[in-house]
Amino acid sequence: MRIYSGAFTWLKNYQWAWFAADAIAGVTLAAYLLPAAIGDASLANLPPQAGLYACLFSGLVFWIFCGSRLTSISVTSAISLVLGMSLAEIAGGDASRFTGLAIGAAFLVGVIAFIAWLAKAGVLVHFISESVMTGFKGGVAFFLASTQLPKLFGFHSPHGSFWENADYLFKHLNETNSTSVVVGGVALLILLAGKLLVKNKPVALVVVIGGIVAASALSLNARGVKLLGPVPQGIPPLRVPALSWHDLNQLLPVAFACFLLGAVETAAIGRMFAAKHGGRFNANQENLALAVSNFAAGVGGGFPVSGGLSQSLVNESSGARTPLSTALAGICLLIIVVFFSHRLSALPQPVLAAVVLSAITGLFKFSALKQLWQHDRPEFLGALATFGGVLSFGLLRGVLIGAAISLVQLVEVSAHPHVALLGRIPGTRRYSDRERHTDNELIPNVMIFRPEAGLFYFNIDYVCDAILNRVHAATPPPRLVVLDLSAAPRVDMQSAHTLASVATELAAAGIRFQAVEPRSSVRDRLRLEGVDGKLGGVNRFTAVADVVDHFQREHEAS
Repeated sequence: MRIYSGAFTWLKNYQWAWFAADAIAGVTLAAYLLPAAIGDASLANLPPQAGLYACLFSGLVFWIFCGSRLTSISVTSAISLVLGMSLAEIAGGDASRFTGLAIGAAFLVGVIAFIAWLAKAGVLVHFISESVMTGFKGGVAFFLASTQLPKLFGFHSPHGSFWENADYLFKHLNETNSTSVVVGGVALLILLAGKLLVKNKPVALVVVIGGIVAASALSLNARGVKLLGPVPQGIPPLRVPALSWHDLNQLLPVAFACFLLGAVETAAIGRMFAAKHGGRFNANQENLALAVSNFAAGVGGGFPVSGGLSQSLVNESSGARTPLSTALAGICLLIIVVFFSHRLSALPQPVLAAVVLSAITGLFKFSALKQLWQHDRPEFLGALATFGGVLSFGLLRGVLIGAAISLVQLVEVSAHPHVALLGRIPGTRRYSDRERHTDNELIPNVMIFRPEAGLFYFNIDYVCDAILNRVHAATPPPRLVVLDLSAAPRVDMQSAHTLASVATELAAAGIRFQAVEPRSSVRDRLRLEGVDGKLGGVNRFTAVADVVDHFQREHEAS
């Protein structure tokens, strides 16, 4: 059994001419990861070093196991918020216990990802639709804003739902520190301008360094501006947290939500790069990389990580050729943690809030919601429900609501497949959906149907009702009903017998029923259930046009 195919697929063909590009991308990525790690740690209500450790240790191993050569591992805003909101109740106000639970969550995410890899469950990430993720990310953006704006204004940040945070913000505006607003506002303007003028460049690092310099030069602490505070220097002791079974049971739903978010985002990044640069994406390979990375993050005192979209785009735009750039970024972070992390203590909190606020501007996509509203109302409602769930019930429940909505939408589509009424394409012997092509010719005394999905116990009644309702409504009634099974990849036992019942019902009304163009597996099923004779006899030779031509010749002869 092959354990993994990550680094082995590209290291054996690595060219040293690529190293310079990978090194430049690694340094640039590290410069981008530094402020993001600190900002996301604050979202998780964890000390800044937790974010640094998570990015450092996960980055040192992710490159070995990942399948996508440009994906970067990182802490993310969504996962950080899930942790910050969910662990507060479990920790009961104990800061050290909170940190231990966050580390434990990383281990649990690693376990879940490893099991998903063993079970080849990478396909599960596709069960959460892009529309639901659009609503979720929009909700995250608004929730993040509600937690960071108080810091920008210079007062304490609340830890409730979006509505509670918004209410708190408006009630405490009188506590605004003008110096904090100026410092944070300038930082935010620079960051937003950087996004427009110098995309995917480490502008955030420049802002962080400028904020630290300004804090010392202008004595911002004496003016009431809150600073980040002490950041430990050096590598933490590597350890596994001591958690009881009760703790693990409480962490399990949190860890599952973090894994779901991480797997979906990592898969989305991998698919995007595969479509853009070629190659195949393997979601199972990424699950293995996520498992190892989260184990490493936990051992190093960090919290759950996943593929980061903005970080991966920075990696790509900086010229990375292989996953080695991620390893080099980890080495850069290692140097910072060992020698320079104490310098971060003077970072103003409003600047950190500005870094987070600028990062969320790409999460809320009004154009995507508008497009869903115009072209797909059911998916728009799914996105809107997820968006409202995040704002009203928090990120953890919002994730679960989104997953449930995705499954409900999938079941709805599967249970109510389109049943096309076919007409002949003018001048040909081919047939297609007359609803889409109104110039298609209807055949006198003949109705041709094509269910455009597999036929199973949960949708066969809907398909048969759709056929019978149109047959009974036809005036005059047809003498032949043709069932085109070319678009049905599978037919189960119940569906086979239900189709036979429809054929019997139509025969009693003097209407002939003929199934045509079934796939080999469908033919085998119909013969196994002994119903192929009732369906007019099924074979691989007779097409829709053949049945229609034969019927018309019989009709003319009679």
